[in-house]
Parts: sequence; structure tokens; C-alpha cells
Amino acid sequence: MPGYAQLGEVRTYYEEDGSGPPLVLLHPGGADSRVFEEVVAELAGRFRVFRPDRRGHGRTPDVEGPIGYELMARDTIAFLEEVVGGPAFLVGHSDGALVALVVALRRPDLVRRLVFASGVFHHEGWAPGAIDLDEETTAFFVEFHGQVSPDGPGHFPVIAAKLHRMHSEEPTLSVADLAGYPGPSLVMVGDDDHEIPMEHTLALRGGLPRSQLAVVPGAGHGLFNDKPELCARLVVDFLTEGDARPGGSP
Repeated sequence: MPGYAQLGEVRTYYEEDGSGPPLVLLHPGGADSRVFEEVVAELAGRFRVFRPDRRGHGRTPDVEGPIGYELMARDTIAFLEEVVGGPAFLVGHSDGALVALVVALRRPDLVRRLVFASGVFHHEGWAPGAIDLDEETTAFFVEFHGQVSPDGPGHFPVIAAKLHRMHSEEPTLSVADLAGYPGPSLVMVGDDDHEIPMEHTLALRGGLPRSQLAVVPGAGHGLFNDKPELCARLVVDFLTEGDARPGGSP
């Protein structure tokens, strides 16, 4: 079910499916909520799944000024408070993973469990050249973004410039900062992800106090699209693992 919510200056588009405990899916940069379509059915069988499009992405219009992780985290906190109505499970992919992490660090009371997939906690964690879009990738995003963007089919280069600035300068979290989220977390990465060195992912996992690591075989940076069924099973298993145990806390 589609809807819009006015969150400050941002008219946020979102999709809502299923019933049960709330789960919010946060998409990669440059993409939007459509990238999760292959896993929604599996997740919506257990959860009330929300898929917002962040500012300047998908059906949510761009606003004046830069795009940054802290800004998008504030937007997401507003979404949790005003649309979801309270704490939720957060599942983020790539840029969405970092947005979810910042939300968890700023407002751990709103994050029941965190799934951090294919992301970095410091901008130096990207592999050389990972943040630079080649012509083929740019053409794909121009068409993909233009299919639904209220800003028109020619606006993606503006978004790309804002994201490149962000990726070059943000985030700047340290391993010590990661201890600010005390809840359970699952770090996911594809075994063929050339955009993030495994050493960075292992440092991230080590900094999160109650973390697990899932290396998805046969998957690259786009692991939810490469192995949607496996990724959905991993997420469901992690988010529900305490349900059947006495004293378990999902």
C-alpha cells in the first residue's frame, strides 16, 4: 500500500505491506524502495514492512541543499515516530545501512534490531574507485530514477553529485563509536563484494557489541538482488531468533 508523509521539508513516499512487528527497509543510494521487491513477500509474511524512499530518491522529491547521512537519519527518525509509531527493526543496504546505523546510534530506543548490509562506517572504507559511477552505471540510474522521480527524468545528475560529495566526505565514524548501539545487529556482505574490503566489514562487526556476521555466497554488493531468497531467510532468522526461547528479546 503506497502513501506519503510530510516529514519536515521532505514529502516522503513509502510502501507498506504485511502485518506483524514493524520492519523498515532502507534502500541503497541512487536507488529506491523498488530494489527490495524480490524480498518483500517473504518479509511481509512475518512483519509489517515499510519501504520509504529517502529525500531525492524514487518518488520522494529532492530538496534544496546537500544530502548527508545525518540528514537522512533525522528523516528516518521522523518516519519511525510519525508513520511507524515507535521502535522497529531496521534493515539497511549500502547507503541505507549507514542511515540505519546512524539512527541506531542516535536513537537506540527506536531500533529493536539492526541489519547492516554492504555498507561502510567510514568513507575511507570504500574500495578505490567504488564511489565513481561509470557511464553504463550512470545511464542505468538515469533511466531507473527517471521512471518515477517527481523531479523529472533529467534530475539524476544533481542527485549523483550530492551523493558523490557525501561518499567522499562521510561517514566519519570510528570503531569506538559503534559501541553506541547496544542492541543485536547482523552484518551482511556478499563474498564477491568488490566495493568494500572484507577487513572493513570485519572491523565493523567487531565494533558492534552484539553482532553476528553473514557472508552471502555468490553475491556481490547488490546481495538482496543477487540472492533474494537466501538474504530474506537470513534476515527473518535473525529478527526472530529469540522468539522461541524463554526470556528471549527479539
